[in-house]
Amino acid sequence: MSTSVSPISPWSKSTEPALDVYLLGMVDFDACLYLQECLAAELAGRNDNSGILLLCEHPPLITIGREGSRAHLRCEPEELAARQLEVRWLNRGGGCVAHLPGQLAAYPIVPLQSRKLGLIDFRERLEEAAVAVCHEFHVSAWRRAESAGVWCRGGQVAHLGVAIRSWVSYHGLFLNVSPRLDVTRLVQSNVEGRVTSLAAQRLRLTPMPAVRESLIRHLAERLEYQRYHLYTGHPLLRRTRRIVAYA
Repeated sequence: MSTSVSPISPWSKSTEPALDVYLLGMVDFDACLYLQECLAAELAGRNDNSGILLLCEHPPLITIGREGSRAHLRCEPEELAARQLEVRWLNRGGGCVAHLPGQLAAYPIVPLQSRKLGLIDFRERLEEAAVAVCHEFHVSAWRRAESAGVWCRGGQVAHLGVAIRSWVSYHGLFLNVSPRLDVTRLVQSNVEGRVTSLAAQRLRLTPMPAVRESLIRHLAERLEYQRYHLYTGHPLLRRTRRIVAYA
């Protein structure tokens, strides 16, 4: 796809649909989920065809989607408690995912029907964006038709878990940039059970801001938004102060 995508000023007068991108930093998962639900409900009532993308990292947490089960947790409840790892059961696609600092969470909130995107097409476009990011950082990666996510030689580098409400997407894509892999391996998130990261594959420091910028560009392009706005934070975000420590 040769579409050129560029950031624009929030005060641009153009009527062309754009992607509003919010850089949230480190956000508690529940606070981010609440924000997603508010924004998805708002988009469902609009007809301007614009989209929203939330980008953040989460404190340590495990989420389990519709394809996951307690059997996919590779540790006992006592170890989860010792590591202060909470578990959330979610009505989203995908299985178990371990979230923690160093993993880039991307939540595209997009009106699929008005943008003429089916569920399979939407999933493929998210995966293609993650593959493009990996290639930009010289990591050979690919998607699989039979399993959601993105893989490279060392294992799964990106996870996918999407939910749809009133034909508006929420939840999303989780790209391992430089998380602690010993924590990510506490869950079985795919049939192979191997999880890796961009930093592990490159054997060098991989800066989160550079990966974030790359993912914004590739997601905007795959979702066919010619332009995007960049914002820091969101007025509806309810930040919490939760002290976490994981060993």
